[in-house]
Amino acid sequence: MPGRETSLNDQGLYEKLRDEGNSKEKSARISNAAAARGRRSVGRAGGESGSYDDWTVPELKKRAKELGLTGYSKKNKSELVKELRNH
Repeated sequence: MPGRETSLNDQGLYEKLRDEGNSKEKSARISNAAAARGRRSVGRAGGESGSYDDWTVPELKKRAKELGLTGYSKKNKSELVKELRNH
């Protein structure tokens, strides 16, 4: 959300996750959980999702729709990846 302040408890982990291609929301959620519960406990939960760069355009558009993004239907792959990473 524009103008919304986000408090990060583990800035280093957040930056690493963003560099790996994770969205801002996911990176903040993981870094804050890791700071609260410890990185090992957070790392055990869940699976691993591939990079958006490996997804097809239809998969990217489906994900954009799931996230409630708009204007994605006319975007190319690189634009979709950028939009998903920065939502």
